[in-house]
Amino acid sequence: MDREMIKVFGQNLSFTNLDKLFWPEEGLTKAHLIKYYNDIAPFLLPYIHNRPLVMKRYPDGISGEAFYQKECPDYAPDWIETFPVHHSERVINYIICNDLATLLWLANQACIEVHAWLSTRDNIECPDIAVMDLDPAQGATFRDILQVALLVREALAEFGLQAFAKTSGARGLHLFIPIRPVYPFRDVARAMEYIAQLVNRVYPVRTTLERTVPKRKGKVYLDYLQNGRGKTMAFPYSLRPLPGALVSTPLTWDEVQSLNVNPVDFNINTIFERLKETGDLFRDLLVQEQSLDGILEILAGPHGLTLGTEG
Repeated sequence: MDREMIKVFGQNLSFTNLDKLFWPEEGLTKAHLIKYYNDIAPFLLPYIHNRPLVMKRYPDGISGEAFYQKECPDYAPDWIETFPVHHSERVINYIICNDLATLLWLANQACIEVHAWLSTRDNIECPDIAVMDLDPAQGATFRDILQVALLVREALAEFGLQAFAKTSGARGLHLFIPIRPVYPFRDVARAMEYIAQLVNRVYPVRTTLERTVPKRKGKVYLDYLQNGRGKTMAFPYSLRPLPGALVSTPLTWDEVQSLNVNPVDFNINTIFERLKETGDLFRDLLVQEQSLDGILEILAGPHGLTLGTEG
């Protein structure tokens, strides 16, 4: 069957092109995509609650062309919730996904990934999550990334901050740091830049803050710029548009410390068995509100900007 109509919590949904291959090598179709988000919803929805989403759509699966869509389309059902955000040139009405019906509607729009803001509509200008995106350049291994993640963890711990690690679902690693939603994006980015500088200073051989991609060769890029206003991240349990149908999966710090993690092990076929074994490793992210005051006080002091980084 290539089309199906169902009712989800009172909302009528029409699923189309269910037989279309989305992961050709694995034989996974759009129907598999929709079923995945139906099954993962209890774990995923709490993390994206009240967060503006950016749609990244793959109408022909991972081997076809993709495009970003920020504005909620005119044809969306009237029960799809939106939130207006003022940007320099216009207002964008972002989709808010707080329920299963909306999540499945997004899946039917061929949204393989779940990209969300780091702030919620409750305080859109102040994120409640800071991130450090560890991105490997050519020549860097995942083992390198895990070693760098441990250094970032140590640097954060010096300021009483706890981070939660997850595979990006691609080649990298994301560290999510829950914070009090009282700091503007600019200050959060400055705080994460400072942490990145500290790590780069002690491990310059394998880390970089260099924005020019060819100059990063063999190193792990400490991407603190993901903390900018309007930036979105793949959230926990998001599928990724890569061979193997990889899932952005929370890790324990023991796993990171083992230096023996392979991102391909976390995918659409393994994630639910892992959840049975480990539970939701990110659950405390939702209840912690940590302070960046210690870092920001250093940055405001006379020696706050003396820390050098590579050119």
